[in-house]
Amino acid sequence: MASGEVFDSETKYPVAPRVNLPTMFRLGLFQMGLSMMSILTLGVLNRVMIQEIAIPATLVSLVLALPAFVSPSRIWFGQMSDAKPLWGYHRTAYVWVGAAIFAIAAFLAVQVMWQLNNAASVSGAWVWTTQTIGWTALLSLVFAIYGLAICASGTAFAALLVDVSEEDNRSKVVGVVWSMLMVGIIVGAIISSSLLKQLTPEATPETLQASINRLFIIVPAIVFGLAIASTFGVEKKYSQYSSRSTLVNREDSITLDAAWKILTASPQTGLFFTFLVVMTLCLFMQDPILEPYAGQVFKLPLAESTKLNIYYGMGLLVAYAVAGFLIVPRLGKRRSARLGCMLVALCALLLGISGFTANAAFLKFGLVLFGLATGFLTTAAISLMLDLTAAEAAGTFIGAWGLAQSISRGLAVVIGGTLLDIGRRVLPSLELAYGLVFALEAVGMVLSIGFLNRVNITEFQTTTKQAIASVLESDLD
Repeated sequence: MASGEVFDSETKYPVAPRVNLPTMFRLGLFQMGLSMMSILTLGVLNRVMIQEIAIPATLVSLVLALPAFVSPSRIWFGQMSDAKPLWGYHRTAYVWVGAAIFAIAAFLAVQVMWQLNNAASVSGAWVWTTQTIGWTALLSLVFAIYGLAICASGTAFAALLVDVSEEDNRSKVVGVVWSMLMVGIIVGAIISSSLLKQLTPEATPETLQASINRLFIIVPAIVFGLAIASTFGVEKKYSQYSSRSTLVNREDSITLDAAWKILTASPQTGLFFTFLVVMTLCLFMQDPILEPYAGQVFKLPLAESTKLNIYYGMGLLVAYAVAGFLIVPRLGKRRSARLGCMLVALCALLLGISGFTANAAFLKFGLVLFGLATGFLTTAAISLMLDLTAAEAAGTFIGAWGLAQSISRGLAVVIGGTLLDIGRRVLPSLELAYGLVFALEAVGMVLSIGFLNRVNITEFQTTTKQAIASVLESDLD
């Protein structure tokens, strides 16, 4: 018996220590790495493929959206991490293997992109040929693999957060870990710009290729290192499942079919899934239109419009820190999420109204407030999500919640752009066309409160635990 161990009074098994603040920040390194990869794929590759290589923008957007549309695999990866430990770990090994695969896939995607460019340049302009079709199909496959690896790694990591946290400190864990997302965006942008600073509009294709290749070697290697550093030793030391007898069986004997029965046992699962879908749609509907909004309505130059995320990010960082430690623990998770929905709706309306002033300072101020409201809502919603995750089947539930968020975020981009096109055709001014998107964001956010109000955590926990017990008993019969 190790000295200093604490034992559960009922099970007589040692209780894992509570995760401390330094470990929370260390876990955040993984989220930081994911946002750095997002900068590479959605920032650098998007620009290179559309502008420098001149691949059709529709094709580029479809390929880059593939990682979001393979997100149904999150449920399967979550159940796998519950049921089948890899090298003795239920979470850590899945995080590491997934990180290794998406780092390699990102580099391979760039190499396929150059081959697609070579095939297209034969005709001098984009033409569908056997070669371009073949390389496009291969590029799509690589991005699908990249997305599957993100799903595997990200789902296991989120399940690890459930394993190492408890209800009373979960909002703090979420606040710290998710705040590192914005840090990663800033760091990723700095690294990318420094590695690409020698590129000029007159740069040769060879110089461009060499610079992009170097970037996609260095950053994925850093991200893989962050995945290792963020999770090394955490599961073994802090996971509630490495020591408690009530969870020794975990979900090791539960099949994918049984996991589906557990997911559908409580109506609360469907209600919260719907809330997540509607909420996420409304949070990200402005993503594809924000920079055009700044350029067309506020007449901001390209360099200025690209800086708008800084104001949004500042609000997010402050909200993640304050909400996780001060507001959510005091108000409660569901009340905080309800208030967050209202704040996001008001800020969306404010962004829409700002267009009628054509005042860039008003827009920037609105984005700071929108970032604050988004960070507040996200912290509360994720904390609530972790509570609505059965501990014995954490990976399965995290996979379901991740599916809701990924699919709805991908759809939000499509819906936002489509609404803008509709607004341009039927409304008399650009201000009204862009305002339509922000107004529907606000309406959708208020609608999501209706689903949130019907969520009952106690009912979910009771019903789901009964379902898990029933599945385990049936397996023993």
